[in-house]
Amino acid sequence: MPSPYRAIFAAPGTKGFSAAGFLGRMPLSMMGIGVVTMVSQITGRYGLAGALSATLAMSAAVLGPQVSRLVDRHGQRRILRPVTLVALAAVAGLLISAQQRLPDWTLFVFAAGAGCVPSVGSMIRARWAEIYRGSPQQLHTAYSWESIVDEVCFIFGPIISIGLSTAWFPEAGPLLAAGFLLVGVVWLTAQRATEPVPHPREQHTDGSALRSPGLQVLVGTFVATGAIFGAVDVVTVAFAEDQGHKAAASLVLAVYALGSCLAGAVFGLLRPKGRASTRWLVGVCAMAVSMIPLQLAGSLPFLAVALFVAGLAIAPTMVTTMALVEQHVPRTKLTEGMTWTSTGLAVGVALGSSAAGWVVDASGAKAGYAVPTVAGALAAAVAFLGYRRLAKPVPTGRRGEDDRHLRTDDDERVA
Repeated sequence: MPSPYRAIFAAPGTKGFSAAGFLGRMPLSMMGIGVVTMVSQITGRYGLAGALSATLAMSAAVLGPQVSRLVDRHGQRRILRPVTLVALAAVAGLLISAQQRLPDWTLFVFAAGAGCVPSVGSMIRARWAEIYRGSPQQLHTAYSWESIVDEVCFIFGPIISIGLSTAWFPEAGPLLAAGFLLVGVVWLTAQRATEPVPHPREQHTDGSALRSPGLQVLVGTFVATGAIFGAVDVVTVAFAEDQGHKAAASLVLAVYALGSCLAGAVFGLLRPKGRASTRWLVGVCAMAVSMIPLQLAGSLPFLAVALFVAGLAIAPTMVTTMALVEQHVPRTKLTEGMTWTSTGLAVGVALGSSAAGWVVDASGAKAGYAVPTVAGALAAAVAFLGYRRLAKPVPTGRRGEDDRHLRTDDDERVA
């Protein structure tokens, strides 16, 4: 491990919560694509599969920030365990309904219930922010490390989920994803020493973290960015099936994540200069441009190369996004703020996967790659229009007030 990464793990407890976060985030890469694979295996209907994946994502988009707001107020352990049990019960209902060929509406009901899956990645990043508060370089490296972990999940998650669902039984992928979630959340919440201090007094102050103009730009852009990811997942599975190698879709999507993983590893070793907002704008535009070559895909090897190149822009943009969230959101609402970016992605994944599923059903798999291309153009447009909001400095008075709250809470904890 390069020395900057080794250095961030010198703090006690960091290895444990990062490892737990890895397991807890595996469902992020396994559940949606697992549902698509499961439903397409059972029914052959990509439109239904995409709509269910979209329902799951939209539900997470609605419920996720509310869960994270409760976490900021009451702590991770107190909130994460009960909501995880609710999510697991809903996933179980979804799998049983699919296996028993129950009416379509039952699938949508349980998919909506499964949306209360907590944003484990936000919980982990909030712990890093608590440990390396005031150390921007270490926090940059920590966020880069977590981006690498995200991409490792997306390298192996789809392979495992699609592979099990196609080689064993259709429900196997989502079932294992649920198991990862249970183990990851229980392990994470057992680690109390690194848990951020909750701020119950914030329930009586000024509303949601989404009131920040800068966060609004990030979330809006990530809706379009999420549409890229959702559409690429669905269309790639359909494209691989057209090519006669449906199981190979997991390998192609893993290559997409591998490109992001390598870029994130390198980015974490750098000391970025200049404005984070400018780096973020360049990253969003690079993601948009990288969707254009997908229109030329005629084979799985060409598609894999194109997606690898496209993946190079993802992790650096995500890392910079987390830095911008920290700049534009009060620290006492940091978990909620980070979850709102995940929410933007989830909404986009819902829209992208649903749109891609209908395009594939109507016009074929190759035509489906028009969806991520359009989504990329929208992401770049929103980023350009909102850039000035991100470039504005955060009001120091508000930040100082948050720091006073933190010092008071720390004093109370010591007392």
